[in-house]
Amino acid sequence: MQVYSIDTGLFKLDGGAMFGVVPKTIWHKLNPADDNNMCTWAMRCLLVIDGDRKILIDTGMGNKQSDKFFSHYYPHGSATLLGSLESLGVKAEDITDVLLTHLHFDHCGGAVTRKNEELALTFPNALYWSSEEHWKWATNPNPREKASFLKENIVPIEQSGQLRFVDEIDNKRTKFTNNIEIQFVHGHTRSMMLPFINYQGRIIAYMADLIPSVAHIPLPYIMAYDMYPMKSLEEKESFLNEAADNNYLLFMEHDPINTCCTVERTEKGFRKKEVLDLP
Repeated sequence: MQVYSIDTGLFKLDGGAMFGVVPKTIWHKLNPADDNNMCTWAMRCLLVIDGDRKILIDTGMGNKQSDKFFSHYYPHGSATLLGSLESLGVKAEDITDVLLTHLHFDHCGGAVTRKNEELALTFPNALYWSSEEHWKWATNPNPREKASFLKENIVPIEQSGQLRFVDEIDNKRTKFTNNIEIQFVHGHTRSMMLPFINYQGRIIAYMADLIPSVAHIPLPYIMAYDMYPMKSLEEKESFLNEAADNNYLLFMEHDPINTCCTVERTEKGFRKKEVLDLP
């Protein structure tokens, strides 16, 4: 098995929304905001090569949206999804599976591209994996979350015939491959999937938006974007206890600087232990 961090570029989100109830006087030291109160975040995906399968976890926001849309999020940086894959010698046609943790635009936008004014799958030979419960949630969204679910990111996947669902079993992880299990969490959005990758006897936990950055490890640091903050708090505490006990490597999708870290318990609560790159 091989694992690679895939850089798809940077974007900006409101710092207050990203840190919830934590005062700006505290979070500003962790991720300084610009004059518009916007902080820079990564859109970091993961490529897992396991036998004959090339599994891409999340896809960033892509580049097919309008200039007006992008003006709200300031995408920047030279990295692109396909460019980062090609630097590893991997073409779009080589990807066998696209595992979408959830369908917010900054996680799934790159899964669909615009070709000659038509929408098409970016990875034409891949199966696209989601959660059936989350798919229903995203295609019939609540008013608060509606702006994050874009039809042009979702409908082409369903129409392609390449959509598949990962089975969700109550309070149990689902086996996706021999080396990847999926844990479902429900605080950020309904049935978000967290891949747990067994790499050479160690677990790499793909954090998606449960813990979007190293700065979000302390328990009170929960995004205002979360649908059910108290559920996020419960899920986060349970995971961090497990991660600290088992020395998990946490893969940070949105941290602008740090790719991975481990965690430990301290007298002040959970904190990062070591900041690391992928093995």
